[in-house]
Amino acid sequence: MPPTHEVFNQAAPLGDHSAAEDPALIEGLRREGAGWAENEVREVGEAAGSERVRSWGESANTYTPVLHTHDRYGHRVDEVEYQPAYHVLMEQAVGYGMHAAPWADPRPGAHVARAAKFYLWSQPEAGHGCPISMTYAAVPALRHSPELAQRYEPLLSAREYDFGLRAPDGKRGLVAGMSMTEKQGGSDVRANTTRATPTSEGFHRLTGHKWFTSAPMSDFFLTLAQAPEGLSCFLVPRVLPDGSRNALHIQRLKDKLGNRSNASAELEYDGAVAHMVGEPGRGVRTIIEMVNCTRLDCVIGSAGGMRAAVTYALHHAEHRQSFGKRLVEQPLMRNVLADLALESEAATALMTRLAGSVDRSVRGDEAETAFRRLGVAVGKFWVTKRQPAHAAEALECLGGNGYVEESGMPRLFRDSPLNSIWEGSGNVAALDVLRAMGRSPEAVEAFMGELAAARGVDEHYDAAVGQLEKSLGDLDEIEYRARSVVELMAVTLQSSVLLRYAPTPVAEAFTVSRLGGGSGRVFGTLPREVDTELILDRARPSR
Repeated sequence: MPPTHEVFNQAAPLGDHSAAEDPALIEGLRREGAGWAENEVREVGEAAGSERVRSWGESANTYTPVLHTHDRYGHRVDEVEYQPAYHVLMEQAVGYGMHAAPWADPRPGAHVARAAKFYLWSQPEAGHGCPISMTYAAVPALRHSPELAQRYEPLLSAREYDFGLRAPDGKRGLVAGMSMTEKQGGSDVRANTTRATPTSEGFHRLTGHKWFTSAPMSDFFLTLAQAPEGLSCFLVPRVLPDGSRNALHIQRLKDKLGNRSNASAELEYDGAVAHMVGEPGRGVRTIIEMVNCTRLDCVIGSAGGMRAAVTYALHHAEHRQSFGKRLVEQPLMRNVLADLALESEAATALMTRLAGSVDRSVRGDEAETAFRRLGVAVGKFWVTKRQPAHAAEALECLGGNGYVEESGMPRLFRDSPLNSIWEGSGNVAALDVLRAMGRSPEAVEAFMGELAAARGVDEHYDAAVGQLEKSLGDLDEIEYRARSVVELMAVTLQSSVLLRYAPTPVAEAFTVSRLGGGSGRVFGTLPREVDTELILDRARPSR
């Protein structure tokens, strides 16, 4: 290179760090009853923060899945080829029990431990989390049909990743998918036109076109189709017991904005063999068990993405100089970085609280079941909505370097809108909250009880809860106002968790900036009195 090509004032590579050195995560893990899993969570964090695993994520998104509809002889095969790094990421995720393993773990806190590991493992690469999440979520839906659950649940929860199209009963472990969306219906699944015809052998045959199916190499899918009794839920295997392929054809793979390591496809059912799950005509009720679990994972994944974005931004700012100071020493940049870290911590604290509610509800805690019904929907709406703005601001902290693929920020940014769309976009999530409040008064009582537990210690919070009570009591055009109502529910819920469990300066910074009259929507608008050093210390990656 010519002598003019001297490289200086550039941030060093991020290098290896422990992603589990995350106070909000570890505090939540212990608080929600999963302290026993801390060693394994830290082990996952060491791997997730390594250059090696980040390179797997980069490879899996650079060399994206390829569809092979036929083999060399012209036989229909409908197989998707993935980059090898994708399989390594999947193997590790399954091996650490981030899929359906908690359903087979009797220890209290098992679902919290799983959430913590999923949060960490999503940070270097988010796309493979889709089949991991759907496998986790398939179990409670399958339990509506005990025979199917008995047959498949042990394989879904097994800690072995056994890729390839073979008869499910002969595999060491299974991966499940979900196939509901149709082109004419979208979120309105009752508009689905796929038909399910009963047979004399006791199963159904499905005919129809599914518009968006993620992870098409899954061993089976849970899907919705119109049976004679009405919209019903079905299990559709890729391979039949005799080893032949089911009549399920991949028409094409979607060319997506992000989530590129994970294949998403259009599927054609051409008389595909399917087994009914749950009661005939009650398909939505059956599949909602799966949706509730995947909505939780949307919160977890977005919280993990925020944490990764803060790590990149803070690392850059601590190494880059501008106007004679490191960026992190510049007052306005400190404000932005601390605000990003504050948003990330609030998302992580809420995520662990929601995971705790899931864990206790599956163990029979009725109060937590009621809280979970609203809490997960509220969290899904808000945390996933915050991630794209958060990713954009973190990318801007790197300036032009953040717009370059090598920085890792463009992939984080492209992936950031997905969780807000998946499992019901913002409008669907907000309206679901309203429906849940109308149908389940006990859920409203549990939610407001959660907020009441933090009352009396912060004036901004108390005023916001009072405003929420007033808003919930006003039913005039409430659907029109649904987003503003659910936003306030979400921010007060985050504040409640922080006020009770986070360091006081963190909680106060959040309430004053989000509830105290500030916008809270433009990052970098924290008031002067905020302890930015404490907030940044809790966010710094540890090596």
